[in-house]
Amino acid sequence: QVQLTESGGGLVQGGGPLRLSCAASGRTFGSSAAGWFRQAPGKEREFVAAIDWTGSITSVADSVKGRFTISRDNAKNTVYLQMNSLTTEDSAVYYCAVRRASSGRASTEATEYFNWGQGTQVTVSS
Repeated sequence: QVQLTESGGGLVQGGGPLRLSCAASGRTFGSSAAGWFRQAPGKEREFVAAIDWTGSITSVADSVKGRFTISRDNAKNTVYLQMNSLTTEDSAVYYCAVRRASSGRASTEATEYFNWGQGTQVTVSS
């Protein structure tokens, strides 16, 4: 099992940046793809970004393309989400997730992720 802990959320002014981190413990997740999802009040959880086990293949949702970047440092067992040019539409709880060991392909489907963090709140003010 792997435990995921997100950090870096908070209140930010519109147009500003924020970087989320997701630290894994319990087992190394170097062979697993990882992803970020978000859920705003009254809305379904939605895909934000994903990265394969090598860190060389990424996928981001159209709504954040050009503004958000996902990356990982397997030596530190950590995945990052750099968010720039934030808008109020980006306000949500952001969740980190990883696929099972040896499932290294990045996926946009929440059902393909096995471990989830507790989430970190991101609030963007206008």
